[in-house]
Amino acid sequence: MSGNSQQKIKRVTIIYWLLLFYIVAALAWWFISLENQNRQIQHLKEELSILQQQKSGQDKNQILATIKAEGDRNNAKYLGEGVAFLILIMVGAFFVFRSVRRQFNLQQQQQNFMMAVTHELKTPISVARLNLETLKKYTLDPEKQKKLILNALDETARLNFLTNNILIASQLEGGRYESSKEELDLSRLLKDCIQDFRNRFPDRKFLDEIEPDADIKGDPLLLQILINNLIENAIKYSPKDARVTAFLRKYRSGIELQIRDEGPGIPDEEKKKIFSRFYRIGNEATRKKQGTGLGLYLCSIIAKDHNADISVTNNEPTGSNFAVIFKT
Repeated sequence: MSGNSQQKIKRVTIIYWLLLFYIVAALAWWFISLENQNRQIQHLKEELSILQQQKSGQDKNQILATIKAEGDRNNAKYLGEGVAFLILIMVGAFFVFRSVRRQFNLQQQQQNFMMAVTHELKTPISVARLNLETLKKYTLDPEKQKKLILNALDETARLNFLTNNILIASQLEGGRYESSKEELDLSRLLKDCIQDFRNRFPDRKFLDEIEPDADIKGDPLLLQILINNLIENAIKYSPKDARVTAFLRKYRSGIELQIRDEGPGIPDEEKKKIFSRFYRIGNEATRKKQGTGLGLYLCSIIAKDHNADISVTNNEPTGSNFAVIFKT
């Protein structure tokens, strides 16, 4: 979180506690004032009752006991009303304060997202432009030309991947995406995705254990995006010589997809947060890995749309294991 947002939250917190202190003090003063008034009224009633008793000959002690009981009831009523009012105010103030903090955090996440998107989109555009300008300015041998062209194509593919994530996430959130679910072979789709990554990253190690004929009903585009995001995430957070492994198993109750990496892993306190919109692990100022915070969030939306559960556990001896269980 940036220093500006921290200052805003600090100011809101100070104002919140000052207002709460003022309300408590005002309620305490109100209760003390009512109690003093009640005592004065009780004292006047006692004096009047003594005068009436002297005239009528009624029992003085009985009259005073009746007045005292009435005063105690009034005190209890005032105290109960004050405590109930204080509880309602404190509960309301708590929810307002929590809502304000959430709004500040969401605003900061959106700012971080915009910065990350700008950087993520700018990088492939800059690389592709540099390659094309090099081809335009210099006469290169066919091998170097081919290398620059392939590099530019890789960057445009990356750009397309990022824009698709943003577009699909927006459409799914707004209910504007028209899902076209059909019977498909998840085994074949997973194999095609892995082969595509093998072509794009020939120096990386991709392993797979895929059971054939894993038929489900789903949207091919959304499922492809889900698989690609999980593999892309595994590549991003793994060393270059580490393995990325894909598993697909069939059970009576469903189909389980797993993508495992050998990266640093995810702290336990972060595991429940990583599927939130715009959320990225680590401190914004010290984070080394780039990203938009949309990939895993999009995976969770797609999984939910396909009646599937997505989770992350530790991979042994190191890394993370993302599992998606499709119920059939």
